Amino acid sequence: MKINSLHDLYISELRDLYDCENRIVKALPKMAEAANSQELRNAFELHLDQSREHISRLEQIFQQLDESPKGMKCKGIEGIIDEGEDLMDEDSPAAVCDAGLISSAQKVEHYEISGYGTARTFAMRLGFRDQAELLNRTLQEEGETDKKLTSLAESYINEEARTAR
Repeated sequence: MKINSLHDLYISELRDLYDCENRIVKALPKMAEAANSQELRNAFELHLDQSREHISRLEQIFQQLDESPKGMKCKGIEGIIDEGEDLMDEDSPAAVCDAGLISSAQKVEHYEISGYGTARTFAMRLGFRDQAELLNRTLQEEGETDKKLTSLAESYINEEARTAR
């Protein structure tokens, strides 16, 4: 897709997010299974449900734009997920594994926060206020997930990882 306008860039960003979310939906069950902390596992499972809703919102936006969501590979999230999968393959103590899973998940969240914030701003600038609201809802949920992960890390997981052998 040749990008000649802000509208084209908006579509490109939405397609990137769509592929990103679909990759996350495939990765989260593996992350939940690898998690040792029940709270972390629950956080991953909750975010899996949210990610499915994020896909639904993006599909709604694509339908409004009369555009296909397909056609873009999110190389950024692919690399972040690959790094996380490498970490899951390590034979680490449970708390160290969980701390690494949180690190990987927060990298994903920060990527999504950036993408959804950008897409929301583009939507506002293009006059797509309803779409901007949908994107903002997702952006808020991504931020809440990031805060939950930080809370888990700071509450006990990182401390347990610090003392693991």
